[in-house]
Amino acid sequence: MWKTRDRNLFLAPAVLVLALVGVAPLLFAVNVSLRQFNIAKPSLGFEWNGFANYVSVFQDGYFWGALGLTVQFLLMTIPLQFALGLGIALLLHHQDWPLLRALARVALVIPLATTPAVVGLIGRLGFDSDFGLANWVVTLFGGAKIAWLGDPNLALFAVAFMETWQWTPFFALVMLASLSAVPQDAFEAATLETDRRWLLFRYVEWPYLLPGLTAVLILRTADVMKLFDSVYVMTRGGPGSATELVSLYTQRIGFRVFDQGIAAAMALLSLIVTILLARAYIRIFYREATA
Repeated sequence: MWKTRDRNLFLAPAVLVLALVGVAPLLFAVNVSLRQFNIAKPSLGFEWNGFANYVSVFQDGYFWGALGLTVQFLLMTIPLQFALGLGIALLLHHQDWPLLRALARVALVIPLATTPAVVGLIGRLGFDSDFGLANWVVTLFGGAKIAWLGDPNLALFAVAFMETWQWTPFFALVMLASLSAVPQDAFEAATLETDRRWLLFRYVEWPYLLPGLTAVLILRTADVMKLFDSVYVMTRGGPGSATELVSLYTQRIGFRVFDQGIAAAMALLSLIVTILLARAYIRIFYREATA
């Protein structure tokens, strides 16, 4: 009895902080999403309107376009970050280059330590049509300058490039840590059976990668679903709505149209999509890891 009470007392501060910073804002958002609340029209009050905001969101074609664009952006960036990160991790893990491995780990941390707003500023300068690094490379090979951020067909790729530059190291570091957990004796025993690198990776190393990969996929999906800073600084969601992800559209509704009720409903629907994707990752990858 005393042990249970002591354990609860030690856990109480953490639970209280979690409730204050996590549960309370979520409950407030749910409350706002069920009310008519426009801060530019205080005369309308804070009246209860049930699921009217959700109905408006479901009928809003621009919201679904922004959500579809976010999913497209997710498919453009996450698989590429995983492939590049896994390649870097395998290269550093299997090559006996201790100095290069140490330098690479330091270099991989630099993009992660860069704030999203600064990443957006670097991308805005790097893809500038007049003096950006991207056009310098293009003209170096004899090509004509390209309006990367002014072309609706290219702007999203420019944003995806910067997102991949920043977060590929995250995949690489987690995959490298997971590879370090592979028992050396098991790997050496497997090499006695076959020298085919693919089989060694699939049946010896891959199971140890799955728990870390599941966690990284969940975290990165949540990051992309709420990505705002770097995209806003880099393109402001333009040209037109070519890079207006769901987070930018929600911000526009909440802080330009000032309809907080509808914006809260959009944010909660985005959260539901994120949770569904996280559950899918767990069912696909974590189940395989525990099988």
